[in-house]
Amino acid sequence: MVLSQQIKLVALLLLVLNFCMYVIVLGIGGWAMNRAIDHGFIIGPGFDLPAHFSPIYFPMGNAATGFFVMFALIAGVVGVASAIVGLNHIRTWTGDSLPSAASAAAVSWTLTLLAMGFAWKEIELSIRNARLRTMEAFLIILSATQLLYIAAIHGASSFRRP
Repeated sequence: MVLSQQIKLVALLLLVLNFCMYVIVLGIGGWAMNRAIDHGFIIGPGFDLPAHFSPIYFPMGNAATGFFVMFALIAGVVGVASAIVGLNHIRTWTGDSLPSAASAAAVSWTLTLLAMGFAWKEIELSIRNARLRTMEAFLIILSATQLLYIAAIHGASSFRRP
């Protein structure tokens, strides 16, 4: 097997892994957002806002949970879109499709790093449930696998035929 084909296979495997992990992050993040909307603050007539009211209140987790979930959802959506663009690049495997796949993957990776930063803050503050711990782990792993995917599609560019 030619080296370019081996790199293409590695890139495809990383792409499928990232896609599946981003879909799981979206599922858990969607659950957390739905729970926050259903069980958030209810302010009616005659009630005052709590002293430490935050519009990003999540009934589970800690103070970082709201930011973590929102940025994880954004990273998940962009990650899935990046995987779709990457699938087109793997299919054609030409230099013409590389810029769009690489730029979408880079944007997805940077958003994943941002969500990972909030995941580390949430880990530091403790008090979170198993689903949030799972999403934290997935985002930490995704920050590495997305970078490996970017390296794989860039590394193969020197081995492609014109």
